[in-house]
Amino acid sequence: MSERTATGTPLRAGAASKASPSPVGEVVVEAAGLTKRYGEYAAVKGLDFRLRQGEIFGLLGPNGAGKTTTILMMMGLTEPTAGMVKVWGLDPAREPLRVKRIVGYLPEHVAFYDDLSARENLYFIADLNGLTIREAKVRAERLLERVGLADAMDQPVGTFSHGMRQRLGIADVLIKQPKLVFLDEPTLGIDPEGVNQLLDIIAAMSRDEQITVLLCSHQLQQVQRICNRVGIFVKGRMIAEGPISKLAEQLAGGMRILEVQVAPEGADVAKLLKGIAGVADVEREGSLSVVRATRDVRPDIAREVVAKGWALLHLRERDFGLEEIYLRYFREG
Repeated sequence: MSERTATGTPLRAGAASKASPSPVGEVVVEAAGLTKRYGEYAAVKGLDFRLRQGEIFGLLGPNGAGKTTTILMMMGLTEPTAGMVKVWGLDPAREPLRVKRIVGYLPEHVAFYDDLSARENLYFIADLNGLTIREAKVRAERLLERVGLADAMDQPVGTFSHGMRQRLGIADVLIKQPKLVFLDEPTLGIDPEGVNQLLDIIAAMSRDEQITVLLCSHQLQQVQRICNRVGIFVKGRMIAEGPISKLAEQLAGGMRILEVQVAPEGADVAKLLKGIAGVADVEREGSLSVVRATRDVRPDIAREVVAKGWALLHLRERDFGLEEIYLRYFREG
């Protein structure tokens, strides 16, 4: 095999494709005021955000929100109009080859040579990234086993299902041992079992190898399952960002949201609840009384309801799921 980078630029013999490891939790991607304009149209507007080593960050937003444009700027495939982005301290616009050596990208529609086997496709990618024949063989077999394609590694990729191609895409991305991976809708069009397998692979590579993952997806349940933080991207702007629990707290305005149901149904629950210290508001939602409180008043509610001789049928703190968070922020954005 020839010794070349992913773009065909010569590398010295024996050059390693894996960069030196960084401390856990280190900021590895930083964007400030990142902007991309196409004429009068602004695809990305003043983006500020950070990614840390080993985390999985979910980037949520509708088509045309600017997610793919953001990825292209971080990879050095398009230049920002304004602002800056650094990837492990590197400027992708000025040092694109160095960035590409440590970054992997799985697009929504991944392309392979259909007449080559899965193993041969990985050998080809390994060659482009400057790996030796021995390195390519070891890594290809290990990765194909890891993504569940060990029994199909010598089959032509043209015979693969969409889910198999996506799993091969993960192996393709990982063969150069990147430090940062961009995944653009990796589970689109895959059956539920295949989705679960792919999500497990993504979570494992982040956890076990401290690979930072930026996941673009419309599948909110999948994002909620594996992402440490999420960003909601609308019309080129990041309108909310953080752990899901933090976004839920912001959505609740710093209040505790409680659901209460008692019997008999005609009981004047609202009057009782409003008399409890810390309760700011009570609203009716069907058979439930929804309480907004400045503290956890569940013990007080239980005590007062029992003292009234009523039956407490339901009492829990409302937890905002990612779908509700996304829809609320999306409407505001």
